[in-house]
Amino acid sequence: MELTEPVKVLLREAAQALTGSERRRFLARTVEELGPGGQRRAERELGWSRVTIRKGQRELTSGVTCLDAFAARAQARRGPLTEPAGRSRGDRDGPEPDRSFLSDHPPLYAADGRRGASPAHRAEGLHRRGSALHPDHRGQAQHARLLSPDGGEDATPKKIAATDAIFAQVLAVNQAADAAQGVLRVSMDAKATVKIGPFSRNGRSRVPVAAADHDFQPEGTVTPVGLLLPELDELFLYGVTSRVTSDCLVDRLVQWWEAVRARFAHITTLVLNLDNGPENHSHRTQFVARLVRFVADYGLTVRLAYYPPYHSKYNPVERCWGILEQHWNGTLLDALDTVLRFAATMTWKGTRPTVALVTTTYERSVTLAKEAMAAVEAQLTRHPTLGKWFVDIHPPPARDS
Repeated sequence: MELTEPVKVLLREAAQALTGSERRRFLARTVEELGPGGQRRAERELGWSRVTIRKGQRELTSGVTCLDAFAARAQARRGPLTEPAGRSRGDRDGPEPDRSFLSDHPPLYAADGRRGASPAHRAEGLHRRGSALHPDHRGQAQHARLLSPDGGEDATPKKIAATDAIFAQVLAVNQAADAAQGVLRVSMDAKATVKIGPFSRNGRSRVPVAAADHDFQPEGTVTPVGLLLPELDELFLYGVTSRVTSDCLVDRLVQWWEAVRARFAHITTLVLNLDNGPENHSHRTQFVARLVRFVADYGLTVRLAYYPPYHSKYNPVERCWGILEQHWNGTLLDALDTVLRFAATMTWKGTRPTVALVTTTYERSVTLAKEAMAAVEAQLTRHPTLGKWFVDIHPPPARDS
């Protein structure tokens, strides 16, 4: 078939007049008439999509028509229009957290009277203090959609069966920790490893900067490990040049506590918000064993409160990584000093972080034998139904002299 200009106009108008499978089949039949190389000619001279053409050819060959379901796609983007059957407006806040576990630790969960606002007002204030479950800072209504099992517009696609219960419990633990006098909440996580070298990282700069135009081995790497105090908006960053292991994470906790313990002499309990990563989950033997030792050395109670899988972005310290990326965006991180300088000059809530370099080399795959881990496990108090996600580690009782 010769594609003269009048023929091109006729074919385009005919294709535009059709929709769905009829249009796809028309495109496929036209390409067959064009002969070898017809798809490329149709794309170049008629502006037709080769993906659509191939779909039409499959429909012609198989005799099966693909359903477009445009209305369903639009509805999925908008979210559900009505509440699911059997759910009342009062049920949208998700499952009620298990309060029996909380009542076992009255010092940790006793309200100190500093905040007299109602629970609803305090829940809205959690967004400002960094313990909200949704990053949009829109109040408790966003929690309801996030915790809703109907998977509303703010729900993360990947969920496990216990996701809603874990979120409800995390919220309860964080609220209680922020309200108690002798409790300090710490959000802890490691950022993605940064390659040191003239890499562009798809950033933009006001000043033209020449970056490498080919791949090569980086001169080194550094992994930022962060500890954020959500109630105080204080951020501590550690640039780790080794791999981040269980020992590395606990060492950063020790390093941080040694630096601030004089300020927090009244603190008896630390609540750690974590993301349940491979190096810090509650069944990682070396991580838990090191925490047990930390508790014994400093006489503190440590409570682990993990966010569920696929939802680590709700851990408050995760928001600091976005600020750091924006701060050094467009800059060539071609030296370790450059990475540390930019980390030290970023601001979180108007305050610059405390930054330190860690050059210790950590070994991977350090684990405990079953017998040793059994002794460690005996010192843990796990939540009765969510024991993987909520763990208390208490200091050993004082020995009588």
